[in-house]
Amino acid sequence: MQMKALIAASAGALLLAGCMESMPGPDRPRPPRPPHGQCQADRAQSFVGQVAEDRVVERARRAARARTVRVLRPGQPVTMDYRVDRLNIEIDTRSFILSVRCG
Repeated sequence: MQMKALIAASAGALLLAGCMESMPGPDRPRPPRPPHGQCQADRAQSFVGQVAEDRVVERARRAARARTVRVLRPGQPVTMDYRVDRLNIEIDTRSFILSVRCG
């Protein structure tokens, strides 16, 4: 008898729970958007392997939402300053893009 009462009580609780209005959960905060002009190199990864012609370099800069771009050739001396608005494009001796990164 106790088993039937337990089953009936459980079924009743489930039925009542199904009639309740669901409460909305807390709003999840959106990830912060990078400030305008801040480089986002992940958006320009598709340019790796392409020839670094002027139009390709400019398209990569726009894709990364960077304000400036610099092309780094093999053995070229570069400044070590880090700029959040700059896309660096590293190329090989044949001008193929090896990597893109911010800085």
